[in-house]
Amino acid sequence: MKFVEEIVVEEFLPTVRSMLAADLRERGFTQREVADALGISQSAVSKYAHGEVTTSDAIREDDRVGALVERIGEGLATGDMSRVQALIETEVLIRRLEAGDLLAERHREVMPELRAVDDSFDVHDPESDVRTTEQVRSSVRRGLRILRNTAGFADLVPNVGSNLVECLPDAADVEDVAGVPGRIFDVRGTTTVPSDPEFGVSEHVASVLLSARAAGAPVRGAVNVRHDPALLDELRAAGYRTVEFDAERETGNDDHDPVRPAIVDAVGDATPSSPLVLYQTGGFGIEPITYVLADDAPAVARIVRDLCR
Repeated sequence: MKFVEEIVVEEFLPTVRSMLAADLRERGFTQREVADALGISQSAVSKYAHGEVTTSDAIREDDRVGALVERIGEGLATGDMSRVQALIETEVLIRRLEAGDLLAERHREVMPELRAVDDSFDVHDPESDVRTTEQVRSSVRRGLRILRNTAGFADLVPNVGSNLVECLPDAADVEDVAGVPGRIFDVRGTTTVPSDPEFGVSEHVASVLLSARAAGAPVRGAVNVRHDPALLDELRAAGYRTVEFDAERETGNDDHDPVRPAIVDAVGDATPSSPLVLYQTGGFGIEPITYVLADDAPAVARIVRDLCR
């Protein structure tokens, strides 16, 4: 008797680890860095490199496995993907390949009796909450990388700092929005991101994003930058709708939310678009700010990058 999990351990994991080790070495990782990234020993990496580990040609040649390895390799190399997300993405593919697919067929080869059984082996949820939150964090990391590499973005950071955020698909409050703890700052002309994205750390930018979504805007990412009429003109020239709201009304409170009614008044019966630009021109003790909102954090970052060119 052989379980499908044994196929995973004996054939799938050695093959994928071998492919990932080779991918990361091609990206410039040292043997130690590969071992740390994959959570295995240096001796294991050496065995993979020298072909001392038995792998499966069928698994190696599967396009989905190849795409997974490339996606994880790039994510680990750039820092956009955590080891947790890499694990989850691999687990998701394993469960899909177990569900009447590649691994299920291999299981039937070693257990011919299973050919008479109609069983999908689909025992895990591929759309788990953990996977979704990791994907959002990864998306924010990609957006932050774009902003850090954008010459001139530091000049757009307001005195209160910027934050780049993205929310879960069904976000209900700020706890469902990932952003940068402590915000993004301009330190002597350099864009400085103090720490890795977390959920529930952005109060104001997250509230603006949630208010825009409550008004019907199909957006999940947002960033705040300094307010500049010339900047607004560039955004309008690029075709983005701009909407002004009253900064002195409290954002995020249903009874005093300035963003939602401003969007509704601006678009009338139409559906708000994405991307969308919101701005307020300040008030007593309130710095003028412009907010760029789009489908996700990288999309927002690319819009800002284009403004800096």
